[in-house]
Amino acid sequence: MKKGLLIVLSGPSGVGKGTVRQYFMQNEELNLVYSTSMTTRQPRAGEVEGIDYFFTDKAHFEQAIENGELLEWAEFVGNYYGTPLKEVERLREAGKNVILEIEVQGCTQVKEKCPDAVTIFMIPPSMEELENRIRGRRSEPEEIIQQRLAKAQREMKMVKDYKYVVCNDDPQLAADVIALIIKRNM
Repeated sequence: MKKGLLIVLSGPSGVGKGTVRQYFMQNEELNLVYSTSMTTRQPRAGEVEGIDYFFTDKAHFEQAIENGELLEWAEFVGNYYGTPLKEVERLREAGKNVILEIEVQGCTQVKEKCPDAVTIFMIPPSMEELENRIRGRRSEPEEIIQQRLAKAQREMKMVKDYKYVVCNDDPQLAADVIALIIKRNM
């Protein structure tokens, strides 16, 4: 059986990675599975344990880092985010194409460990639109919104480190482009 692809989808917070992912994940010919990340942040309304994230505490997360159990990890606004390595490898060995939706620093770590990863950076149509999307969530205080916007400015400079760049002006179109990228690399 052919080993599955490892696909990294990154982009600034609020760019619409989750929304776009929902569109192309439905395409059965892509043979995709979503790798659920682990985080120490609190769940947002509607998020489900084991589906959206594995929610954990800092001590457990730090132990996973120390034990080398994470493919990648990052810390942002006081919370950790990371990808459990064992599960990704199990899925790829089973022939599944694994998609990671991760931070840019996580992508750098993945590329070091898995140089064959297909890396896709999603950009917003404009920084103004990105700010509107983040504010539209109405889920975070102004201080966190400002941190996310400042981080987005820094992350946009990382676009050169990705093999593919997709603009999310229209989520269905962005999903169609990503599906083509995946098919081309299968």
